[in-house]
Amino acid sequence: MWRNGPERISPGMAARILLVEDEPTIAEIVEFALAGEGFQVAWRTLARDAEAALSADAHDLLILDIGLPDGSGLELLKRIRRDSDMPVLILSARNAELDRVLGLELGADDYVSKPFSPRELAARVKAILKRSARNHVIATEPAAGEPAGANGFEVDEARATIRFQSQPLDLTRYEYLILKTLLAQPERVFSRAQLMDRVWPDPAASFERSVDTHIKMLRAKLREIEPRFDPIRTHRGLGYSIRVVDRS
Repeated sequence: MWRNGPERISPGMAARILLVEDEPTIAEIVEFALAGEGFQVAWRTLARDAEAALSADAHDLLILDIGLPDGSGLELLKRIRRDSDMPVLILSARNAELDRVLGLELGADDYVSKPFSPRELAARVKAILKRSARNHVIATEPAAGEPAGANGFEVDEARATIRFQSQPLDLTRYEYLILKTLLAQPERVFSRAQLMDRVWPDPAASFERSVDTHIKMLRAKLREIEPRFDPIRTHRGLGYSIRVVDRS
């Protein structure tokens, strides 16, 4: 349904950004700041027009306001995350911690509050695109000597999907990236800070409890397939790891 940019951004290719913002003054500031950095910016004011644009054309990043005339930007974000891992930056006047946490936990890559610095916004956009490109090209290599299908997991990097016991997992962007990171090095303990650094484009904008929330959701989805086996191990005070168990 949603079309991402082709294999992320090639050298010399301007990133295509879709801005969903109903305030013309704000939109002009964002367009000016990003065009000055060489980005191509398309502007929409309504959620339904944004959905049409995302379905019709490929974009590398979405900048999304929460309060839109025809609906909630968060609801649009939920719909996008069902089918796409396209980077999303929320730009909103809502600056309470609860709003930021909710936006990030629903799958946003970053959250910028209004009023904002155009220069900082452009820097955050560049950081997200850089991290997105890195996550796209890094293959999920198992640790030396460990099979790719350890504990019944199969990672398809090209499609950004993971199967467990031959069944596809319905994962959000962050659930996928956390699980992929753990599977890349079975038995290694990753601290919350390390997971935040590897998964979130701007770790400073996220919260350690966000990692715990995503781990909880991952466990629930794994239990739906195999209730008596929890491959994610909690190391109290340290972090999380994927356990390697010979289940043959």
